[in-house]
Amino acid sequence: MWMPNLVQSLSSLASSISHTLAEKSWRGERLLAKVSGGNVWPRSRSYQLAAPPHCVTATPPSPSLISSFRLCSEGFWVCSSLADSLRFLHCAGHSPIVVARGGFSGLFPDSSRAAYRFAQATSVPDVVLWCDLQLTKDGFGLCLPDIKLDNSTDVSQIYQDGQNTYMINGATQTGWFPLDFSLAELSTVPLVQGVYTRSEQFNNLFPILTPEDVAALNPAGLWLNVQHDAFYTQRNLSMKNYVLAASRRMVINYISSPEVGFLRSISTRFNPRITKLFFRFNAPSDVEPSTNQTYDSLRSNLTFIRTFASGILVPKTYIWPLDERNYLQSSMPLVLDAHKAGLEVVATDFYNDGVLSYNYSYNPIAEYLQFVDNGQFSVDGVLSDFPITPSAAFNCYAHIGRNASEEVNTLVITKNGASGDYPSCTDLAYQKAISDGADVIDCPIQMSQDGVPFCQSSINLIDTTQATETLNDFLTDVPDLKGKGIYTFSLNWSQIQNLTTAISNPFLSYQLYRNPRESNGGSLVSLADFLALAKDAESLSGVLINIENAAYLMEKQGLAVVDAVETELSKAGYDNQTALKIMIQSTNSSVLKKLKDKKQYELVYEVDETIGRADPSAVSDIKNFAHSVVISKQSVLAENNAFLTRMTDVVTKLQNANLPVYVQTFSNEFVSQPWDFFADINVELNTYILGTNISGVVTDFPKTPNRYRKNRCLAQRNNTPPYMSIVPAGSLLGFIQEPSLPPAQAPSLPLTESDIAEAPLPPVRNKPTVDSPPAAQITRGSGLSKGAVAGLVVSVVVILVVALGCFQLRNRGMLARMGIT
Repeated sequence: MWMPNLVQSLSSLASSISHTLAEKSWRGERLLAKVSGGNVWPRSRSYQLAAPPHCVTATPPSPSLISSFRLCSEGFWVCSSLADSLRFLHCAGHSPIVVARGGFSGLFPDSSRAAYRFAQATSVPDVVLWCDLQLTKDGFGLCLPDIKLDNSTDVSQIYQDGQNTYMINGATQTGWFPLDFSLAELSTVPLVQGVYTRSEQFNNLFPILTPEDVAALNPAGLWLNVQHDAFYTQRNLSMKNYVLAASRRMVINYISSPEVGFLRSISTRFNPRITKLFFRFNAPSDVEPSTNQTYDSLRSNLTFIRTFASGILVPKTYIWPLDERNYLQSSMPLVLDAHKAGLEVVATDFYNDGVLSYNYSYNPIAEYLQFVDNGQFSVDGVLSDFPITPSAAFNCYAHIGRNASEEVNTLVITKNGASGDYPSCTDLAYQKAISDGADVIDCPIQMSQDGVPFCQSSINLIDTTQATETLNDFLTDVPDLKGKGIYTFSLNWSQIQNLTTAISNPFLSYQLYRNPRESNGGSLVSLADFLALAKDAESLSGVLINIENAAYLMEKQGLAVVDAVETELSKAGYDNQTALKIMIQSTNSSVLKKLKDKKQYELVYEVDETIGRADPSAVSDIKNFAHSVVISKQSVLAENNAFLTRMTDVVTKLQNANLPVYVQTFSNEFVSQPWDFFADINVELNTYILGTNISGVVTDFPKTPNRYRKNRCLAQRNNTPPYMSIVPAGSLLGFIQEPSLPPAQAPSLPLTESDIAEAPLPPVRNKPTVDSPPAAQITRGSGLSKGAVAGLVVSVVVILVVALGCFQLRNRGMLARMGIT
């Protein structure tokens, strides 16, 4: 369950939403009075910035312990967090700081009260709240993510004639600007979510905040970013005067700016033990206005930056650059050089709901660890839209070895091998799954025309290979199997095994691709080879063989698929061993009933539809022929428009009947997860594993759940930190006000006895005699005939049209972020 402080924060947050809606004036007059009335905001009791509340100042360790990095001149902390015993290769050695950009802006509107409160509730205790500082025409400060109001507020609806045009950094920009409005005028303007891939359900609920409002939330740290000092100065508004005056009303822990002139003008006015100044790097080719140098050239002059700043704020690609295909290149020496110059390094541009480097396999935890746990260096902090994720990365996942013990007893079962990284069911996918720590690897059985069982996720080879390039003459229409395709039972194994594989891209409509470098990697694997591979892998505890379409193959194609599986298991010596569990899975009760007398198998019944509950009679029926059950994620935690609504009792009912429950499919891509999991697969896994006590997870990225079950925060048991707490179903939906609630959906149907009942498998008929097309010569990479090309082009066009038609609102921000209009 959630930690008490988080429950209180969420309840307070819900109350604040209701309170905000009730206020007709959006508190404009009170905001103005608070800032101008001479009230002094309470300072910290100590002027010693160096340590967060749970840390104490200590003597730096012996230089022999820190030979690979240089201590910063600002001091050394010893903290009481989970990461105390860990050594991070940066200035102070403690867990890097987490800076919440505009609060939890990955979920709530940037710089809203909800975003800041939620960041405090779900992150490390010393999370730093970030405010992008803007100025009104009457000189008051605002926290807004951009110099234009257009994307982060609803100003265009309130002040329709308020547009203006300015020259900013050499480019003309038109829109609504804070400096054209007074604080009182903007007090009626609500905030909205500015990234269109994110939920709009929290729009128009919160007013614009001042830095003083953020300070009133008593953050462990407050960070003001001054992005456009020169622009405001040209229009007789002084950022310098504002921050100096604000520092007398409240504690400002960090101030950053990409302008050298601004930082140099205030560097002597702040005690670095209270307020640290950070020089922010813009894009390498951009020109810094004070020095007229590019930021790329300033990167090589860190000793100059050290004369007026304590640290640098850099885009993450300054540290780990990417090639043109979005893969990591070798790291740059910037972090080590900065530490040598006595500068701290905070990396920026971290968000879970973007296109990460393919090296991270869409797991945001993996990205953070690349910056703090790479064996060479560590940044001193990160700026994130989702502060819960770096909080967990630094304190739960960092410095965990491959041989670390598992803290939860949950099976990791693959979905077509490590099919998130390699083409499904290939040798490379299985090898990756084994090296990534899977317990059970799976083989979905297909049959060739000559009776060879092999592993492949689809009976239609068009879905998983480039069969259309060489075998278009084998395209047939099979109404029993969803129409046209190139089916496995039409080809001999010698033809199939040489096909070029194709990686699965289940989220292609969101333009999320899987590992393009290996999109055609690996070779198809026969069941015999699969069993031999598994037997040689000492780390595996079992194999899972999935049998589908058995009745059709037996009755229409004369292929005894169940018998073929048993034969291969026996030939591979699986009848006389106990080291590997043998799991046989099917959506057809008839398949499992045929095998129910085979005591050496664990029979797994797969419920292939989303269910809202399970009737007792259905559970009792399953118990008669299966030992365990696989169900979908949505059958455990019900959803409505990507919001969790409730936890069903399906798992409880099955477990009460002594049926272990496995849940599928856990994918790393953020679009596969409800909003409640903050675009973080690790939060989703945590909720399912700890919240429902399921026996195993089915995943196409086995490395992710294997890493999860070893994280040290699970060992805390009764003292779990908030960033490793369970998400209660329906909690986020409860914050949405009536006009913005998603439309109600009909509940999922129950699983009934009639859903399970099936006729016994038919007898195997003689193979049909069909005039087959001439056998095609199969050569990797060979071209299509003109007719085949035309047919393929039409198919691609149809697929693209359908995909575009399925785009939802969540796609637009992704396209914008990728530069697609």
